[in-house]
Amino acid sequence: MIMHETTRTNVIVNLTRTIVLTILSFITFPFVCRVLGDETIGLYTWANTFVYYFLILARISIPNFAVRECVRVRDDKKALSKKAQEFFILQSITTILSFGLMLAFVFSVPELLSNREIIFILSINFLTGVFSFEWIYIALEKHFYMAMRSIVILTISAISIFIFVKYPEDIYLYAFFTVGVTFLTVISNLLYLPKFISFKKEGAYDFKSYIKPLLVLFTISIVLSLYNQSDTFILGFLNADKAEVGSYSVGLKGVDVIIAVTTSLSIVFMPRATYYYQLEDKSFFKKLTKYSINITLFIAVPAIASMTMLSEPITRLISGNYLQTGGNFQESWTILVILASLMVTYSIGDIIYTQVLIPMKKEKIYLYTILIGAILDIVLSVILGLFVFKDHPAIGVAIATAFTDAVIITFLLYKTWQWTGHALFNLNTVKIFSLGVIVALVCFFVGPILFDVFMVQFSGNHTSAYLAELISAIAISGIIYLVGLLVLKEDLVTSFIRKKI
Repeated sequence: MIMHETTRTNVIVNLTRTIVLTILSFITFPFVCRVLGDETIGLYTWANTFVYYFLILARISIPNFAVRECVRVRDDKKALSKKAQEFFILQSITTILSFGLMLAFVFSVPELLSNREIIFILSINFLTGVFSFEWIYIALEKHFYMAMRSIVILTISAISIFIFVKYPEDIYLYAFFTVGVTFLTVISNLLYLPKFISFKKEGAYDFKSYIKPLLVLFTISIVLSLYNQSDTFILGFLNADKAEVGSYSVGLKGVDVIIAVTTSLSIVFMPRATYYYQLEDKSFFKKLTKYSINITLFIAVPAIASMTMLSEPITRLISGNYLQTGGNFQESWTILVILASLMVTYSIGDIIYTQVLIPMKKEKIYLYTILIGAILDIVLSVILGLFVFKDHPAIGVAIATAFTDAVIITFLLYKTWQWTGHALFNLNTVKIFSLGVIVALVCFFVGPILFDVFMVQFSGNHTSAYLAELISAIAISGIIYLVGLLVLKEDLVTSFIRKKI
């Protein structure tokens, strides 16, 4: 499939950015887990989830809507400037209202009030985020700039965490370093912004035309955030000391890494999908959808296979707890196995929403689907976490989440079959899944052998043995995966080699 050169370049740049940030995350997270401990990291995760709801409320889905609208006028600086000013004013108002509502909740609920310090620190994220104008850079497809900026800022944050965070009491310092990423991003974006837009008022503002679509997107953002964060939030109430939240967050971490990689591509494809759908010839739109899903499966399928078979060493390394110490994260690798399917189901669902439904202005389909899914997830999480798996609520919540996501993606595919059916169900997908099975088998049989070998080589050092096992197993299975796809003439691999992507 022949894609525009800019799209291919942007995909590579964005994947590079995400991979580098993922590596930084994998380096810092085990350190933070060891230093803060399971209860403290559980408290941080729980507080961050609470703040996240008000961040979504503050945005009211303006970023996604702004990208779609700015793409249509990005060649006209005056029109683009007017759009940017309108969306900035709207987001400023909603941010102030959201923060006020958050304050009301904090001072009304005893458990929130007792943890107000960490909540207020984390809320800096959405108070400063209104000035980022990130959606302008996405609409203009400035992916190289965004990649370099993110890598530099996240590296500074990671180094600061290693230097200054030493004890569980440093949770507030850790929170400051995480929100500092947003603050530095805002400064960088504001310095670069005048090159693309003017802050001079360009005629009367038109907020009325935004009300209806923003209400729909706002409702989606609320329901989606409820769906995305309900598992962690409910688990926090089911488990008083938040230890189960810590275990769940470790198991989810591996899954989130791959989801972050696949969904990050929406930044590249959403502006282009919006442009292509406006054309009379919809073939480019369909090809872009297939290309996007192809990349997602190419990444997610082997990730599921390898992470499922290597779940124990992965979670041991992430949490910093080793076999000889037992640790408090013994459920984490089970949770990782249960949630592994989300790497495909959630990622494909994100493609359908951002690259199909939003360009088509059919967001309501996604709204109704996620609303039903959120209700189903909450009900199942409570039932499984409180009654069926009452001694291990994190496992019950994980099962509920995986099942709900499978239901959601099934319905979304049904409603968008005209655009997604050919992209997902084809011979190329069979090739990818076939090699995924081989990857799983290689990791299953080779992994334990490698661990025993490295345990001897590293004189019983579990950390080094786990790390060496993980790297070696992934390298071996990765080579087999790529060679196998090349032999089977899988579209993405053969196209890349021929430089015809």
